[in-house]
Amino acid sequence: QVRLVEAGGGLVQPGGSLRLSCAASGFTISNYFMSWFRQAPGKERDLVATISGGGGSISYADSVKGRFTISRDNARDTVSLQMNSLKPEDTAVYYCYADGGPHYTYWGQGTQVTVSS
Repeated sequence: QVRLVEAGGGLVQPGGSLRLSCAASGFTISNYFMSWFRQAPGKERDLVATISGGGGSISYADSVKGRFTISRDNARDTVSLQMNSLKPEDTAVYYCYADGGPHYTYWGQGTQVTVSS
């Protein structure tokens, strides 16, 4: 059974840090582009960061550049998102996404990140 399971969300004060992780099972992530998306209440789901299968290509949304870092460990089938200097506007449900081409895309269930004092 294919699954993506996120962990690491929670409540943090502005300026703080969190590290999200995404563990894949039922498939090997090495041939997949892996991404993090987020969705705030009443808003669309937006792309936050993407990393290629080998990790050589990485991109970020402008809103998180310089603050967030995506990484992957293909040997452990995990992807992480290090989030620093968090702002209240980063509050959202964060989703892990795997893209291996048509018919090979998967979503995690999401993890809540709340940035508030």
